[in-house]
Amino acid sequence: MDWTFDYICKPMGGLTEGPVWDGEVLRFTQIHSSRVLEFDPLEGEISEWGSDTNRTNGLAYDVSGQMFGCSSGGRAILRFDADGTNTVIADKFEEKLLNTPNDLAIDANGRIWFSNPWNAGNVDVEPSQQLDHRSVMRLEPKADGGYTLHRATFDTDMPNGVLLSADQKTLYVAQSNFEPGHLRDLRAYPINDDGSLGTFKLLHVFGEDEGGVHRGVDGMCLDVDGNIVACAGYNRHGPGAMIYVFSPIGRVIETHRTPCRQPTNCCFGGPDLTTLFVTSTDGHLLMAQTDRRGYGLYP
Repeated sequence: MDWTFDYICKPMGGLTEGPVWDGEVLRFTQIHSSRVLEFDPLEGEISEWGSDTNRTNGLAYDVSGQMFGCSSGGRAILRFDADGTNTVIADKFEEKLLNTPNDLAIDANGRIWFSNPWNAGNVDVEPSQQLDHRSVMRLEPKADGGYTLHRATFDTDMPNGVLLSADQKTLYVAQSNFEPGHLRDLRAYPINDDGSLGTFKLLHVFGEDEGGVHRGVDGMCLDVDGNIVACAGYNRHGPGAMIYVFSPIGRVIETHRTPCRQPTNCCFGGPDLTTLFVTSTDGHLLMAQTDRRGYGLYP
């Protein structure tokens, strides 16, 4: 089945990201305006849900329906409370500021996995990288409501999208370094019982072309069959801007062209979780009816 993408909104004048479905509405971020927007399919309208997010990028819900986000500008992980407060739950590791948190995934135990690359253009505070690594991090919840922060990867230099498998035994990580000499790839890390990660399996390599501008995976979501549905590519290079469907072992099952030049992230939604919503670097929100059903972990 070909997926035909419809425009919910055309370019909004700023990168959109982080789409999440709560069962009724879709929320997503407009990074450079520091807003969380909400799309109600029944009304067909987009409205502002939250503001002053310090360039929040990725969003995710936990098992209780609490929403969290990666504040790249504020160099922090935020909890979005019901009273409108954006509460910082982590902004330092070993007494140094985080880099620019990008994307996150939350498991059934409340552990928050997030990528912590360095994107200097998104920084609002202290414009220098203090940590000497760009890693995936893990926030471990404590009994008092706080968190303990751990470094999870020791072999990444620009982690981007992160995604948990349905059984929560694997963490998928998109490695997205655009510097010359680096490859873009998709990795699968086994999650050990103590929360540490084992040696990754390489699922797919996007390679490097002249100038190092070939674009790999950005954001990802999961379907009910355990396949990885990923935004990748660029309309000027390689096969173009695509939604890729990878099997859990990395085989490319399908590709679907998108009308935007760089899709950034995606999630399934709608009443039966068969509608795919897609954001872009130009500020689109797109939707397509698919023949796949999304894996809706929570809420």
